[in-house]
Amino acid sequence: MKKRVNLALQGGGAHGAFTWGVLDRLLDEADVEVAAISGTSAGALNGAALKAGLIAGGRSGARENLNWLWNKVGSLEDMRVATWLEWPGISAGSISRAIEYSLPYSVVDGVSRMMSPYAYGPFYQNPLRPIVEEITMDRVHSDTGPCLFVCATNVRTGKVRVFHNQEISTEAIMASACLPTLFQAIEITDPETGETDSFWDGGYTGNPALFPLYEKKYPDDVVIVNINPLEREKTPLTPQEIQNRINEISFNSSLLRELRAISFVKRLLSEGAVQKGTFKDVKVHMIADDALMNELSVATKLIPQPYVIAKLKEAGQMACDQFLAQHKDKIGQEGSVDLVEMFS
Repeated sequence: MKKRVNLALQGGGAHGAFTWGVLDRLLDEADVEVAAISGTSAGALNGAALKAGLIAGGRSGARENLNWLWNKVGSLEDMRVATWLEWPGISAGSISRAIEYSLPYSVVDGVSRMMSPYAYGPFYQNPLRPIVEEITMDRVHSDTGPCLFVCATNVRTGKVRVFHNQEISTEAIMASACLPTLFQAIEITDPETGETDSFWDGGYTGNPALFPLYEKKYPDDVVIVNINPLEREKTPLTPQEIQNRINEISFNSSLLRELRAISFVKRLLSEGAVQKGTFKDVKVHMIADDALMNELSVATKLIPQPYVIAKLKEAGQMACDQFLAQHKDKIGQEGSVDLVEMFS
């Protein structure tokens, strides 16, 4: 019997390679069917590559498409680090710290805080555009395969904008991954109203948005692939640590709000305060590796370092394998995340 799930794929720059590993391992499970995907930033890229690949060539096609995507991301020349950092025995955390405290990174980071991306004039280029333009949008738009939702933030209103199937374009995916200190806002015209709005990274308002997955036609199980650690034991002290933790808290806040709302609804249902069927009884699962992510920082989110990308993929495969071993039987029966404990 098929186990149908929805996927909620977080954004986090190059750390999205962890999600690549999760999806690569999940594709091995012939009895697990992905019904819908909600993705933000790197999660949107992963979701689009997964759907387009599934339609083109089934599970092997999806795996091939994800490999293509991350080979492209890993080959970006922007802010590449010396190859000595890829020597065997060097941990991903050590590479992250080396990048974070390096002079080139410090200079680029400082410039991004003082100079608008609009200051580059005709020399401005978004390095993601050539990659996104190669994704076959006809397959992304298709009514077959999993439904896809892509989240971005409307700059004018500050509200989340969720693009769905036919609405998803190169610009919508780029908008979902548009960090405003690095990239110029992406302008998208609404075909119904004719109004043009500017969009920034979806992580500010939905990382990822869960509410599109609440429709009755989708299964109750939502598997969240989390790449921003929810907790850090130590109080950040250095400027780099403080900025990194601010980034993590900002990009987790919308997800935590939605999880708290799910927890509240589940309590109402269990207490009989509302009739069953009034609200969807969402079963929440989460795949994460907070131990690894605590070793990394925003530096390796912004810099697609091939060695770190490979390590993140391996970690994602292992985390998914562990999740399946411990919780696969719960899919369709109950959630594997204790929301009461999470918010106690």
